[in-house]
Amino acid sequence: MGKGRYLLRRLIYIIFVFFIISILMFCIYKATPGDPVRMMIGDTGSMKPEQYEAMYEHYSEVLGVNKPVPVQYIRWITNMLRGDFGYSTQYKRDVIQIIGTPMKNTVLLNIFSMLVVFVISIPLGIITAVKKKSIFDKAVQVLTIVGYSIPSFVIALLAIYVFAVKLKWFPISGVKTAGLNATGLAAAGDMAKHMVLPVLVMSVGGLGSITRYVRASMIDALGMDYIKTARAKGLKEKVVIYVHAFRNALIPVVTVTTWWIIGLFGGSVVIESIFGWTGLGQMLLSGLMQRDFSVVLAMQMFYVVLALLGNVIMDIAYSLVDPRVRLEN
Repeated sequence: MGKGRYLLRRLIYIIFVFFIISILMFCIYKATPGDPVRMMIGDTGSMKPEQYEAMYEHYSEVLGVNKPVPVQYIRWITNMLRGDFGYSTQYKRDVIQIIGTPMKNTVLLNIFSMLVVFVISIPLGIITAVKKKSIFDKAVQVLTIVGYSIPSFVIALLAIYVFAVKLKWFPISGVKTAGLNATGLAAAGDMAKHMVLPVLVMSVGGLGSITRYVRASMIDALGMDYIKTARAKGLKEKVVIYVHAFRNALIPVVTVTTWWIIGLFGGSVVIESIFGWTGLGQMLLSGLMQRDFSVVLAMQMFYVVLALLGNVIMDIAYSLVDPRVRLEN
């Protein structure tokens, strides 16, 4: 019952914050200079004034911008909750029809980046904690500091220069090779080849920060009295490290990992633009440049929902890694 009440309270909290943020964002974009209807109509050429006026009124009705702002918001949020994200003035199509492929590309990019970071940083953090102050530990500390200190766009440019321009191992940009009509494994292989550099760049910062957090947490855990007791009882060192110490070191790691994952989706905007990766980030920047507010609001609300769910997932993860944490508290 306690967990059920907690989850219900968190759900109410998420819904409340969601609507507050949606109102703020909608009002901000409505206050932004620019007329989406005029941008949608584009070059009128030799169109007569009355024809232009009729077209303007038609598209104003389609976009719903001819109503008061409160009415526009209610219409927008109601449609969005039903899965209708509006009409794109840039693509001349419903947002729901153009968002599928970019979302798949962004999710794939972030999932592979997370896998790379977790597979490398967690074992590396544990090893450096166990071998504290060794040459290996010091070398890893230097590399991790460099990794998360350099801006991602600098790492991206260096990666392109070294691996794409000089070594020619990977393509510079894009999701697939231009003109390629492959399917199945051939298409997946071509996409994976284009994904290597963006994943590499997105992983560098995460590798540095997560490794250092795991190391610091493990060092604290290994110095606790219960670890000394476990060793005194004759338990194997691997059991002491990976069962007793690591589980208790996970609490701070869960916090930083959850927020890193949330930030990863937002941070992929820059990487997608640099590598020409057709994802949500590139669509968001394009929508901002073209004042395609339906697309921009849909993207922004996706990140809002991701952040809100991240808070709940983080609390649930706390209770899983540490039985002393109770969700009903």
